Amino acid sequence: MALKIAAWNVNSILARLPTALKVFEEVNADVWCLQEIKCEDPRFPRLEFEAMGFNIETFGQKSYNGVAILSKYRIEETIRGVPGLDHEHSRYIECVIAAPEGPVRAASIYAPNGNPIGTEKFEFKLKFMDALRAHLQSLLAHEERFVIAGDYNVIPREVDCHNPAVWTGDALFQPETRAAYRALLNLGLRDAYMQADAAAHRYTFWDYQAGAWQKDHGIRIDHLLLSPQAADQLDSVEIFKKARGLEKASDHVPIVATFH
Repeated sequence: MALKIAAWNVNSILARLPTALKVFEEVNADVWCLQEIKCEDPRFPRLEFEAMGFNIETFGQKSYNGVAILSKYRIEETIRGVPGLDHEHSRYIECVIAAPEGPVRAASIYAPNGNPIGTEKFEFKLKFMDALRAHLQSLLAHEERFVIAGDYNVIPREVDCHNPAVWTGDALFQPETRAAYRALLNLGLRDAYMQADAAAHRYTFWDYQAGAWQKDHGIRIDHLLLSPQAADQLDSVEIFKKARGLEKASDHVPIVATFH
């Protein structure tokens, strides 16, 4: 039985609810890892998604950040925040999903943007990634299926953006940022897109400015990192690009992994 897990930065679930419901219906994933829900927990539109058969866990925050996991299967335990990292942002939620073929641990991650470089914002970005690496290293010891999915705010390769020269001064493309992402992979994790496809110039984000969407000037910053046990069961990865062309679209699109 296939299991579909999707990651999507919705850029405000309340502002884009009709669009989100349409995308959910069309993608038909079993588990959604959402970022930038931009609302406190009581304001999350639970009824609309419960009507679609989802169990819901949120870690919200007023106006900014916020992450959520929605699952068609029972959610058995939930962790809010990266263990060992003390900060006030709602950027990480982790759940154990009671999937039919056995439990899978899923996390929704919204890593700090980090701009401008040379400031405490960039320092916090690297600190966040370091705490995440320590946590994922501890998870690997359990030898279980897990998927850490979401907006990492990292452009891993030069071919993951339209024009590297545009991004040289940006926190998403700094050598330290890309090294922090590689450090996660060096633990033994796999980037689902790289395993299933790895084609150049396939993007998950297009800015609202300067006709980026119309010109296909995008970047790939939304990733699913898999434990070896999850990577062994990966069948395919799809970037649901159609979502960016919808009315009131998020500037990100879902990236969806299918497992057997």
